[in-house]
Parts: sequence; C-alpha cells; structure tokens
Amino acid sequence: MMPAHQPTSTATELQLADWRRRVASLYQAVRATAEPAQGHALWRRGRDELMRGHPQSPLAPEDALRRSGVPYWGYDPELRFALELEAVAEPATLTLPTGGTETTTLRRLGMLSLPAPLEATLDVWWMEQYAGGLFVPVRDGTAGDTSYGGGRYLLDTAKGADLGADEGRLVVDLNFLYHPSCRYNADWQCPLAPAGNTIAYAVQAGERL
Repeated sequence: MMPAHQPTSTATELQLADWRRRVASLYQAVRATAEPAQGHALWRRGRDELMRGHPQSPLAPEDALRRSGVPYWGYDPELRFALELEAVAEPATLTLPTGGTETTTLRRLGMLSLPAPLEATLDVWWMEQYAGGLFVPVRDGTAGDTSYGGGRYLLDTAKGADLGADEGRLVVDLNFLYHPSCRYNADWQCPLAPAGNTIAYAVQAGERL
C-alpha cells in the first residue's frame, strides 16, 4: 500500500521498499520465536517502531500514537490455530476499490474454518498484484466499535505479513490482526474485507481503536 495521491519519486519508492523489507524481517523474527506470546510482544514493538519513525508510516507527524504506540488487546493463546486451506466449490474473483479510481484484484483460493470460540469461516484470497500473495482480511464483531469499521488484516504475504505454516497448515493467530493504513490516513489505499471475510464473533485480540 502507498498513499493514493502521493506523487511517486525515487525516494518514496525506496522508502516503501524499506518498509516492506522491515515488515518481512519482523515477521521472520516472529516465526523464529518459540513462544507465541513472546513473538507477539516482539511484533508489537517492531510495529510501533515503524509506525513511530518510518517515513512510510501512515501516522501524521503530530499524531499522539507516535508517542503512545498503537493500542492492542492482551495476547489470547486460545486464538492461535494451524488450519488447512479447504477447497471451495466455486472459484471467485473480486475487484475491490482501494481509494479514488484505484482497484485491486483478488482470486479466492479456498477457506479456513475457525474452531470454537469463533465457529466461522474466512475466505483466503490470492492478490494478483505485487507478483501475488495470500491475503486474509477480517471484519469481525468489534468493527465500527472497538476496531476500524472497514476491518483488519490477518495475513498479507505480499507485504511480508506471514506467520508461516505448520506441517502444511496455515498458522492463523488472531492476536496479529492489525489495522490497514487507511484507518490512520484517508490518503492510503486499502482493500477492505468482503462478505466472505466478515464474521459475527467479536475478536478482542490484536490492534484496536
């Protein structure tokens, strides 16, 4: 993602590449951490550092979150799963608006069945942009109340947000839900969660308002 109306320049493109590189390195460090709660704490610190000081941070220079850090719920170990990617009967392609006249195209790969306490399914998408990548946005029961109304992101492997796999199953940890940049700055492009990624359960985990 990058601001929808920001002029491109060599400096901007290099900054964006550095942001993605740092995000990928952060998730690599998280995957290498044996204890999930410790990995989550590492992720929070790293994300706060990026949001606070990186040139590609969506936070305005005067935003108080640069000083306080982004708020999160506490880590809940019951919201971490290793799930099979299940086949879907009908393939689907979506073209979603991301701001202004910009769009992004998604192709559904399958779905994940979330066990109790969620008892819900999430579609898993392949982003046709950025040379491809898994994309799992989530709009849950907290959306519009204690989290951003447009939803949060769980996985976005094209941008490095990837918790890996366990014996072929996708690692899905809802404590790593984070707000897209458009929650902080309307100039940023953000594909939001479609119907197949909307669940009723209020996920009080991850990044919050």
